[in-house]
Parts: sequence; structure tokens; C-alpha cells
Amino acid sequence: MTKLNDRFSTVMLTTALVIVALMYLFPIIWLLLSSLKPGSELFSYPLNILPENPTIDGYVYSWATMAFIKYFANTLIVAIVTTVLTVLASATCGFALAKYNYKWLHVFFICMLATTMLPTEVIMTPTFSVILELGLYDSLAGLIIPSINTATGIFMFRQYFITVPNDLIESARIDGANEGRIFFNLMLPIAKPVVITLAIFSFQWRWNDYIWPLIVLSDPNKYTVQIALRSIVGADNIDWVLLLSSSIISLVPMILVFIVFQRYIMDTSATSGLKG
Repeated sequence: MTKLNDRFSTVMLTTALVIVALMYLFPIIWLLLSSLKPGSELFSYPLNILPENPTIDGYVYSWATMAFIKYFANTLIVAIVTTVLTVLASATCGFALAKYNYKWLHVFFICMLATTMLPTEVIMTPTFSVILELGLYDSLAGLIIPSINTATGIFMFRQYFITVPNDLIESARIDGANEGRIFFNLMLPIAKPVVITLAIFSFQWRWNDYIWPLIVLSDPNKYTVQIALRSIVGADNIDWVLLLSSSIISLVPMILVFIVFQRYIMDTSATSGLKG
């Protein structure tokens, strides 16, 4: 009877998982199939999920119309530079919060966590004012600098470094290692799973960022991918063939990133530092 109940529970859970997965996949599948439709089929009635005359002309048209190489280059510069700086800043701050026993650090950590309760829109106005004063408006640096520090990344590293025995650090100090060497040669390699996980998330955040680039950038030559896609939507009309195919093209780099690094996200050791 117990085995029968276990089997029934497994079937029900699996069915529920499949249903939820299909709910998430359906919009993506619809987008992909719609991008293969000619313009005359997009609004045909009744609507068909499958294209009657599939074609890749939309992708050819999109690649010829949109300056994807330039947009990809701008977005990659922002995403890669921000990701590297985010990992370094979060790791150093997390190391200090985990291993240095000063009361003001605990207060700082609580204040930092409190910032996660604020909506992004609340801090956009003062951040934009700082960007203007620094002369970083309409520049890629204006996108990179405000995005470096993230409370999520600091929290991840702090929780991971707490699990590292203090005796290991003390042994390194006895051997004559300074704090910089301890961090870069000992602590950072130990935290490799967190480094990779945060790097993937940070890259995704910057690649998909829309609101902040929309506010900071005005020069079309500096547009990121998401702002370039927004420029397709006109006030009076929308080129749906161009928008659909361009949207799929913009997803390709992120899909490749997850295909290559997905095992690090699923690795259980990547979350071991979050226990504590």
C-alpha cells in the first residue's frame, strides 16, 4: 500500500511539474514559431500556432536591418565588465563581513540588506543625478558603475565564507601570507561555485537590463540590445516581423551561456555557502 501511495505521489508530482514547465515554455514556443511565419500569417484568423509556410526571411531581414554586431558589442562590454567588477566587489566585501569581527561591519551588513527592500525605482533618481554630475550620461560607463555593487552577491559570498574554517586563514597568516594573498590565492578559489553562479546571474541581469539603459543612453550608436529592440516599436505602427525575429536573435547569447554553464547553477556545492 505504501509503495502504491509513493508511486501515485510521484506520478502526481511529475504531472504537475510537466504542466508548470509547459506553462513557462508555451510563450517561448509561440514566439519562436511566430518568428518563422510570414507577415501575412501573424494576424490571420483563426490564429494558428504552427506556421503554414515557415520561412527564415524574417531573420534575414532582421540581421540586414538591425546593427546587431554593434548592439551585441555594446551589451557584451557592459555585461562582461560589470560582471567581473561585481564578482570582485562582492567577494571582497563578503570576505570582510564574514571574517573580520568589527561591530560596525555588522551594522553595515544590516543596512546593506535593508536596501534589498527598496524598489529599484526609488534609487534611480539619486543615482541618475550622480551620473549627471560625474559626466557619465550617455556613456557605457554610466551603465557599468552603478550596477557593480549588489546586495545579493555580497550576501552569497558572506554566507559561503562563513563556512570556511578560521583555522585555515590563521594558518595562512602564520605562514606569512598577507590579506590580499589570502583572499586571492585561498578564499577566492575556494568560492569558485559562488563566483560562477554570481557571474552567470550578473551577466543575465546586465544583458536583460532595460530601464536603466533607457534612462542613461540617448546615442543610438551606444544602444544595448534591449534598447535597440525597443526602438523597433514606433508610435503609430510596429514591424512585427522585425520585432519577433530580432527578439529571438537577442536571446541566442543568453541561451549559449546557460547551455555552457548550466551545470554550475545546478551544482549543489554552489549553494552550500548559503547554509548558516
